[in-house]
Amino acid sequence: MLREPLPWLDDLVRAQRPERLPVVLTVDEVRDVIGRIPSTAQLVPKLLYGSGLRLLEALTLRIKDLDFERGQITVRDPKWKHDRMTMLPRAVEAELREQVLHAKMVHQEDLASGWGRVWLPDALARKFPSAPADPRWQWVLPARSRWRDSEGKEGRHHLHETVVQRAVTRAAKDAGIDKRATCHTFRHSFATHLLERGQDIRTVQELLGHRDVATTMIYTHVLRNGARGVRSPLDP
Repeated sequence: MLREPLPWLDDLVRAQRPERLPVVLTVDEVRDVIGRIPSTAQLVPKLLYGSGLRLLEALTLRIKDLDFERGQITVRDPKWKHDRMTMLPRAVEAELREQVLHAKMVHQEDLASGWGRVWLPDALARKFPSAPADPRWQWVLPARSRWRDSEGKEGRHHLHETVVQRAVTRAAKDAGIDKRATCHTFRHSFATHLLERGQDIRTVQELLGHRDVATTMIYTHVLRNGARGVRSPLDP
């Protein structure tokens, strides 16, 4: 800014971020943890493991993002730039349909009370003025209580992430799992178990929404066959 030379910057080297392997649960551990989560929050971990979603991606799903006929979920990028498709697990289809009916019922009750308008990005709210009150744009997982802003406007947000995070932490502790199991661990397990079943890495990359396949490659280091598939000389 002052147009003064800074020669000492020439020798700077960008620090490399340390590479840490993700924590992955076994299939039995996943079932054990999910089975101990209360039914009110159990659907979210099932989507994290069954579809490879991030926590916020699962919580911000809207009714129109679910395609039960084709068995797929449209994951909307928060910046509305790079959407992707992933599978809708058939194992949770009935539970997810019931949740959609519940969300629509909550929306109808809000409309009857004079509210029922969901949050939309400013550009979309201006382009589609009626969309905030449209059932298709409502959250699949609405919060129990409504919010009110400084202008007196009231609406309903999606389920808060801490509800699921606390439930997963408590369930992992009750299951006696020594690994650091979090909500994101289900996404790691999703990718690793697909690769263990022989799924090609490009497909897994697309399902996870990774821009670079090198990001997906990290899961090849934590497969069940051990460290690069090499047998220890101590083993028979």
